Amino acid sequence: MAVLVGRRALLQAFRVHTADRDSACRIAAATTCTRQYVLSGKATTRGYSSDFKDDLRVRYLDGEDSGIVVVGINRPKAKNAISKNLVKMMFDTVEDIKKNNKVRSVIICSLVPGIFCAGADLKERAKMHQSEVGPFVSKARALITELGNLPVPTIAAIDGAALGGGLEMALACDIRISSNNAKMGLVETKLAIIPGAGGTQRLPRVISVSLAKELIFAARVVDGTEACRLGLVNHSVEQNESGDAAYLRALELSREINPQGPIAVRMAKLAINQGIEVDLSTGLAIEEACYSQVIPTKDRLEGLAAFKEKRRPHFKGE
Repeated sequence: MAVLVGRRALLQAFRVHTADRDSACRIAAATTCTRQYVLSGKATTRGYSSDFKDDLRVRYLDGEDSGIVVVGINRPKAKNAISKNLVKMMFDTVEDIKKNNKVRSVIICSLVPGIFCAGADLKERAKMHQSEVGPFVSKARALITELGNLPVPTIAAIDGAALGGGLEMALACDIRISSNNAKMGLVETKLAIIPGAGGTQRLPRVISVSLAKELIFAARVVDGTEACRLGLVNHSVEQNESGDAAYLRALELSREINPQGPIAVRMAKLAINQGIEVDLSTGLAIEEACYSQVIPTKDRLEGLAAFKEKRRPHFKGE
């Protein structure tokens, strides 16, 4: 197993040199930490302002960790608040991941110590005309929905405050891991509004309806330990000196997922996500339909051969 690194090393890993960036573009079918693309041997950049190009840093891991994508939010001056630019960058990143069948899991994390995401960028929001607010919230809601619809497992690594839209983003992920001192809450009622990016729907599905109502009505903030007790996060880990304990635990989990049959994992996610929204009989039919998708795969035959030969299987996603 690769040696776990601290936040400083994680940040350094995102400072990809040009050659590495070009390689990442080819491997990732077009996504890099600065969103550059290689077309006919020339690097081009999507239409992000140079002032905001580092708001999101995306890294496709390689070697034994190939298949793991780390999406790092990086708005230190705004506490990773959700801005128009960040929404655009995340939309593009999600689209790139959806098109890349080599991806096996995604980690959403923060590159800013002590913060996961503080929710909406209220300074930017204050400058919006009233007519702009609704469309922006709708776009943010659509982004978080698309994040939840990614076909591969998604893990939110919460090493700091996840408030409002920040927690809604984490709720859209399949798995949440937090540090014990991370703060989480849907605090919109403090501003005389309600969660607008899925919080009123996803939180009751993750914990219970009555507990979700209590947290939302009171705009209550809980720490990682309490969040784990409530079932809001899967794991709460003691924070380390470098402030990235949740990320490191998320990386461990991604490494557990990585060797499994990628098509099977995708079908399992689809069966679970669709099945919990319907009655049991319909859910079982969904499971049967998803199972039928793995029967003709080469990976299934590889799994049987590896079991017979008492060796580790090598799945290719075929």
